[in-house]
Amino acid sequence: METLARIAWNVRKLRAARKLTQENLAVDAGVDRTAISGIELGEYNASVNLLDRLATAMGVDISVFFAIPQEGDAMPEPMKPGRKPEK
Repeated sequence: METLARIAWNVRKLRAARKLTQENLAVDAGVDRTAISGIELGEYNASVNLLDRLATAMGVDISVFFAIPQEGDAMPEPMKPGRKPEK
């Protein structure tokens, strides 16, 4: 798995586990929502500074974005669009 795809996988997995929408994460990290989308699609080459802001917003160390997914792990399902996740 190439690095951008690995980062995309891990950002989305962590965001979904925390039940954060892209918009919520973007606000918490002080970035535009389209940056989150681009990262999760593997289309945006995020700077270390941006990844650090995302990690801080999610309460994790930046190194988790570079973790190799375990064999058999499935990509998290997309969350319903909108500002608030379903409860």
